[in-house]
Amino acid sequence: MYSKRVMDHFANPRNVGKIENADGMGSVGNPADGDVVTIYVKIENNIIKDIKFKVKGCPAAIATGSMTTELAKGKTIEEGLNITQEDVARELGGLPTKKNECSNLGADALHAAIKDYLNKQR
Repeated sequence: MYSKRVMDHFANPRNVGKIENADGMGSVGNPADGDVVTIYVKIENNIIKDIKFKVKGCPAAIATGSMTTELAKGKTIEEGLNITQEDVARELGGLPTKKNECSNLGADALHAAIKDYLNKQR
């Protein structure tokens, strides 16, 4: 059902945790009955210098949160905003169709965290 990369990121998630005093935080999902992914970012000179995530959800949600952080770390804000759910799924070797819709929330949480950061800069 899941690719080897999904299982690797599920069993050994990267960048798990919370950044205290994060520059931006984004949380997406449905806490009542589904997966929730929260991403925290530290940004310096337009670069995502540090990124962490927390998740409540299935193996696919954990894997997509982990992969999203790996794809975004070290990228510019603009590059981070261009990371899509499709990019994350592709890097994981694909997700089952039903999981692609409900568990691939990492890119959306990343975008929300970056937008939170940008709003604080105004």
